[in-house]
Amino acid sequence: MRTVENQNISSVEAIELEKQFGAHNYHPLPVVLSRGEGVFVWDVEEKKYYDFLSAYSAVNQGHCHPRIINALWEQAKRLTLTSRAFHSDQLGICEKYLCEYFGFEKALLMNTGAEANETAIKIARKWGYEKKGIPENEAVIVAVEHNFHGRTTTIISASTDPVATNNFGPFTPGFEIIPYNDISALEKALKNPNVCGFWVEPIQGEAGVYVPEDNYLAEAERICKENNVLLMMDEVQTGVGRTGKRLASDHENVSPDLLILGKAISGGVYPVSVVLAHNDKMQVLKPGEHGSTYGGNPLACAVTVEALQVVLDENLAENAERLGKIFRERMNQLISRTELVTLVRGKGLLNAIVINDSPDSKTAWNICLALMNNGLLAKPTHGNIIRFAPPLVMTEDQLEECISIIEKTILDFEA
Repeated sequence: MRTVENQNISSVEAIELEKQFGAHNYHPLPVVLSRGEGVFVWDVEEKKYYDFLSAYSAVNQGHCHPRIINALWEQAKRLTLTSRAFHSDQLGICEKYLCEYFGFEKALLMNTGAEANETAIKIARKWGYEKKGIPENEAVIVAVEHNFHGRTTTIISASTDPVATNNFGPFTPGFEIIPYNDISALEKALKNPNVCGFWVEPIQGEAGVYVPEDNYLAEAERICKENNVLLMMDEVQTGVGRTGKRLASDHENVSPDLLILGKAISGGVYPVSVVLAHNDKMQVLKPGEHGSTYGGNPLACAVTVEALQVVLDENLAENAERLGKIFRERMNQLISRTELVTLVRGKGLLNAIVINDSPDSKTAWNICLALMNNGLLAKPTHGNIIRFAPPLVMTEDQLEECISIIEKTILDFEA
């Protein structure tokens, strides 16, 4: 059997291999990346690009941050996996660090954002039965329209996206869906005594960077407390400095009952996710009721601690806050110069522009292809929305250069 030497593979060959042997569950831009450093990535032909997606906000600390890579390397030489059949010298250290970092008492480590969300669902339901007194198998979790929490069977049971749900039923019961950013709808839904949790993203990233009205999260927290309902905050994409605060919910000083994190807590180096809660919520889980062979493994723990410390040491949340304001100001100025862009929205360095076209058109996709040709990688979401989320290590000079690329690309495209 002949193997393909990845050092010599071309973009065309790499894409053809994926097409022939891989499942067609993604629609990537036609670029084949082979290395990255900071805010830059290079393709196999050595063309250099600014990364304006950050692996869906997993690479907040920049590609291959040397401190995180060193933590990975040093731990990998010693011990990578024990399973939870035994203790490891890294798990408790990481759990303590996570709890103190985010202000909770208990941490449950998993691997992916979807796993962490599934974990939160189980905790909320079990808490509902054992602490709130909800009758067996009647617990309800309230979710919102246009959410994105992952693609597992239970998670998509709460989705309103037909792409996520079509031909994947039957679905898991126990969800009520209400409009996002609608306090009246939330108040009405939580009057049901069988509701155990309200499951929400502080900003809907995958839906197109929808930012709710000011005070929405704080009001949601108040209503949850009044009705003895757990506030389940999915910050897999918005957490770890991305929106200009340590957490997006920090903008409203909200402290959820269950905090769900993933992606950037490991700096894009290793799959790690976590659910954080206080003792009275997490203690409903008993040994054997939930777990993961890889969850909380020594390698993940060492990487997580270093990745989160980098965010603090390099003031990445503060940098995101400052650069995000510059980016949105310049994009709003662009609106007056083109009919292609109609709206800019976001917080910190999680932003999006809305293209003046229908979601079914290919305009946003073609603009992203033009951006790629001009050395900047971004991706459309929901047809006519382009999300811009560079690594938080970006400098102001680099951001200005990227803004110039975006402006020129869009104005040339319109012409």
